Amino acid sequence: MQWTEAIDAHVRALSPVKTDMALLRRIYSLIDLTSLNDNDTESSIAEMCEKAQSSLGHVAGVCVFQSFIPMIAANFSGSQIKTVGVANFPEGENSLENVLAEISQNLQAGAQEIDVVFPYQRYLAGEQQYAHQFVNVCKSACGDNVKLKVILETGALQDPAIIADAAYEALAAGADFIKTSTGKISEGATLEAAAAMLMVIKHTEPQIKHRLGFKASGGIRTIEQAAQYVELADRIMGGNWVTPATFRIGASKLVDEILSGV
Repeated sequence: MQWTEAIDAHVRALSPVKTDMALLRRIYSLIDLTSLNDNDTESSIAEMCEKAQSSLGHVAGVCVFQSFIPMIAANFSGSQIKTVGVANFPEGENSLENVLAEISQNLQAGAQEIDVVFPYQRYLAGEQQYAHQFVNVCKSACGDNVKLKVILETGALQDPAIIADAAYEALAAGADFIKTSTGKISEGATLEAAAAMLMVIKHTEPQIKHRLGFKASGGIRTIEQAAQYVELADRIMGGNWVTPATFRIGASKLVDEILSGV
């Protein structure tokens, strides 16, 4: 009950959003601009990439399927925009061997970060040891210079205590970031799930002794929604914690709303 009350208190404390240019610029800088659709084409990805840089600055990263990674890596070579690939996406049910092959292919193609889906169904079935090994081996495949962002699929985990346990398991096994959702099931990111994950990061970071990160993704389409996640992280982690190195928002339509306000 205390855990739930702490989460609810953080969410209730959020203030009404006041949109200004500083807020737009801040949110824009934290976005992993994302397209992970079966009908993606080079043309549609190129169109999306045009939104990655603007008068507001630039987004944090661009997240696409492996086949488009070389295009993204070449397009943003020499920039601060990260090329992000995915593995075990979206169901989280691939064999570890296949996931490692996916990671290798992404890295060879030029990916600088990997978003991998946590084996959440096996975790829910009681296979916590497998889940720990899975993340640990994926991080070893990425190496020290490639961020591993582990997608928990919080809409499937549901219970804040289970979300917190899975978050800790992923971080203890070597994840650099924990991420809410794939955006491919009915329930995406929620403020409650985000609060649970951020509280785990705050508790775990001193033990891990290196900077950890959080990514909200799945259904975040408006400036108001994005601003609430940023404020939540500010409240839980402190005002200087939220930067592109530690905090991301995975989104596509959100950028359109931001750029329409410029």
